[in-house]
Amino acid sequence: IRESIWPVSGNGKTKADGETAVMSACRNSVVLRTAWLYSPFGKNFVKTMLKLGRERKELSVVFDQIGSPTYACDLAVVIYTILEKGLVPGIYHFSNEGVISWYDFTKAIHRIGGITDCNVKPVRSSEYPTPASRPAYSVLDKTLLKKTYGIEIPYWEDGLIHCIHELTNETAG
Repeated sequence: IRESIWPVSGNGKTKADGETAVMSACRNSVVLRTAWLYSPFGKNFVKTMLKLGRERKELSVVFDQIGSPTYACDLAVVIYTILEKGLVPGIYHFSNEGVISWYDFTKAIHRIGGITDCNVKPVRSSEYPTPASRPAYSVLDKTLLKKTYGIEIPYWEDGLIHCIHELTNETAG
């Protein structure tokens, strides 16, 4: 294994150990890695940024961590497709297409969510300490998933629009 794919945190190591255990115990397994997961349900970054954007006049969000958001509904479609087409054992990656920083993602969340009176300030990760160390670049390579299952992956902003639409209809209804 190349050093660059070793986990950078205890949480990442635990996940990698779990994947190894699953693949060892059942060689016909499919492990599907994802990142930056959000939906209209539960606690997640999108819902938090909408809430804070409505409550605060200013937010500081890191701009030097890059990744690809994952809309849970799009992930569910991929899981269904994998099951429908038949399991091809392996470790696959899924997130929506495109790349973005947490800062730019927050700006998009506010724009789509109609939040105009909250100033979102970009900050470096070093200015926003967290208990877990996060990689600067966490974009997942989805080539194997697309090739194996013939999956077309939606763009991250399309998923965000759907999610915020669901949240808006939920609060309006």
